[in-house]
Amino acid sequence: MRDWTDRFLDKIRDAEGGCWEWTGHVKPNGYGQVRINRRPLHAHRVAYEALRGPIPDGLVIDHLCRNRRCVNPDHLEPVTHRTNILRGAGPAARNARRTHCVRGHWFDAANTYVAPSGARNCRTCRADRKRTRRDRQGVTNAPACQRRPVAAA
Repeated sequence: MRDWTDRFLDKIRDAEGGCWEWTGHVKPNGYGQVRINRRPLHAHRVAYEALRGPIPDGLVIDHLCRNRRCVNPDHLEPVTHRTNILRGAGPAARNARRTHCVRGHWFDAANTYVAPSGARNCRTCRADRKRTRRDRQGVTNAPACQRRPVAAA
């Protein structure tokens, strides 16, 4: 019976950009999968550990080439999950790279607050929303003695 390394190497082909592309089983999320001792493992993690050593605790492997099928250890880097997400192209990464809110106000220290969920929000837009809501409800900031009575409908 052949060693797992021989079977592993048989499922790699050279691709563009110096990638070693996995030709074996690929999961629906695009990552290669290999079975070693009947355990399904990510092919890129197996390649990294075989050629570079163990992946440090708390870190994940980032594909610098952005090719999920790539198993070239030169294209793989152990990073924190947060770093991996922010380097990507998903919604969290796109939002983190935004410099303005949807209405064009800058996301800077003075105009940005971070919600408990971690979302960045524009203080200018928040103030505008509050002002609009108060106007619709007929609420004013004037002292009680200066307020005009609201006419009954």
